[in-house]
Amino acid sequence: MRPAPRSKIRRARLVVAKVDTWSVAKLMFLLSVAVGIVIVVTSVVLWLVLQATGAFDGINDMLTMLGTTGNHIDISQVLSLGQVALYTTILAVVNVILFTLLSVICAMLYNIAAKLVGGIGLTLTDD
Repeated sequence: MRPAPRSKIRRARLVVAKVDTWSVAKLMFLLSVAVGIVIVVTSVVLWLVLQATGAFDGINDMLTMLGTTGNHIDISQVLSLGQVALYTTILAVVNVILFTLLSVICAMLYNIAAKLVGGIGLTLTDD
């Protein structure tokens, strides 16, 4: 039995001449929401780890040693879990808005540049 003859490798040369800005906006919105969720969950887990290891007590002792004798500052009250979650959620929402807007601006700039220079050339092969 003979092996099957090898076919020629087909190649296709394509050019990315335009990027749909609405598709870029939708994709980056979803990706930045995912990153925002990761940021919020990570900050809450980090706060819980710091609380469990007693890092806040060490910071309180250090602040007391440095000379805050009249005012006792409890860092776990200043940076409570609710405040940390609130601030990181606000940061995540701002990041979603900024990343989405910046990606749309970059897509528009790519479309302008692609009109001038022709876009990015790709060569696709069939294995």
